[in-house]
Amino acid sequence: MQSQRRTILHVDLDAFYVSVEVREHPELKGLPVVVGADPEGGKGRGVVIACSYEARKFGLRSGMPITQAYRLCPQAKYIPPNWGLYERASEEVMGTLKGFADRFEQGSIDEAYLDVTSRAPDERSAASLATEVKKAIRERHGLSCSIGIAPNKSSAKIASDRNKPDGMTVVPFEEVSGFLAPLPVGVVPGIGPKTRDFLSEKGITTIAQLQQLEGRQLLTWFGKSGVWLWGVVHGEEAVEVRQQEIPKSLSVERTFKDDVGDFRTVRREAADGAAELMRRVKSAGYSYRVAGIKIRFRGFETHTRERTLVSHTDSEGPLLENIDRLLDEFETKGKPVRLVGVRVADIQRSSSGPSRLDDWAGG
Repeated sequence: MQSQRRTILHVDLDAFYVSVEVREHPELKGLPVVVGADPEGGKGRGVVIACSYEARKFGLRSGMPITQAYRLCPQAKYIPPNWGLYERASEEVMGTLKGFADRFEQGSIDEAYLDVTSRAPDERSAASLATEVKKAIRERHGLSCSIGIAPNKSSAKIASDRNKPDGMTVVPFEEVSGFLAPLPVGVVPGIGPKTRDFLSEKGITTIAQLQQLEGRQLLTWFGKSGVWLWGVVHGEEAVEVRQQEIPKSLSVERTFKDDVGDFRTVRREAADGAAELMRRVKSAGYSYRVAGIKIRFRGFETHTRERTLVSHTDSEGPLLENIDRLLDEFETKGKPVRLVGVRVADIQRSSSGPSRLDDWAGG
């Protein structure tokens, strides 16, 4: 017996970090705003974490070096990130969204999937419900969102990005494949630059061209992730919305039996803790954007440090690299170490299906 067709909303909060800042500081409305590192007059280090749509008109984008952003738009308002504020705002919005859903899944700090099948069995009723959702988020939280509506998660996520900001895109439930066909392959969740380049070398730049390939070919190129990819591009992906909470952070700590004076041992234990932490991250299907350390010296003197990455990842390399750099600050102190810990935060669920397609491309 064929399973019931689902109705899925993907709700994506528009320029979330910046929008929360503008909500708290209305004088910023309509201005180019950058959340990120201090540009220090064009000599700063670090990157743009988020920017307003007004700033994007000057060519700014997330992940851009802050020095380059300053050269392009020195008149922008540069604001350091306030993670606690963003987490609280996210929790409040997610609480509202849960009230509209049969089943709810938070995808990241600023996006969520809502299975609304029992409330909205078709496109028309789903669009009406989405309008209510947008109104509730605007009136209760002072934020805007873009919503994609489709019979599966991947198509809804793709659709939510088609009409931003403050937009709504409805995928025809009987023509999902046709809706996807003209779009570039890069819109598919999980297809990153490496896979996009791999496909481009084979003359494949649109989803329509992917649709023409046999499933066996995708399986050869991408392993088991190719099965999921085939379902996505044909509009037949059927991954369920999972009611599962995402932790704000995950950490591993190692307390030494005796205080350690050899910092090589401290680094070795931190690296071992990072490996354990990444096993937990990957087994849960998460990715992270913040890497941090905790170090405690004799006498319980405790310090924490963290770095924000350019984008979310589920790879161990960036974590190892950054905790090593963060530990550099403390090596010269020459104090015996009692505890060392590693931490990841700004956690989100990796895209269902080919979350690591770039690891397969060309294999």
